[in-house]
Amino acid sequence: MSTRKVCKRYSIGFKRHVVAEYENGTSASLLCRKYGIGSVSSVTMWVKQYGHAGLRHKIVHIQTPTEADQFRQLEQERALLQQALADLTVQKLLLEGQLRVYQELYGEAPLKKNGRAASRTLTPPVRAA
Repeated sequence: MSTRKVCKRYSIGFKRHVVAEYENGTSASLLCRKYGIGSVSSVTMWVKQYGHAGLRHKIVHIQTPTEADQFRQLEQERALLQQALADLTVQKLLLEGQLRVYQELYGEAPLKKNGRAASRTLTPPVRAA
């Protein structure tokens, strides 16, 4: 009794159909089960052969040189704004700390430029006894 190994040959049209489904988001293992393909490596080999150069998981930005320059400029502006925000946040925290120290020392809210006390008073931090 001899057993013969069955070698499957797939048409180019079938391979392209499987590759199209793969590029639309279907997993290679699901395609193997759906179409009775022997191994996932067959599907990945077909994708390399007939696919769109593995663009399934890549984001491609197509820009004119002007758009690329604008994008770079906006990225730089964003970085500068983030740095300025961080600096202002640190400055605000320092000023709030100084205000609390002033309040602890003098027990009152500091005066505004017009000579009236600030409407919002800060409560000094509670110290452990």
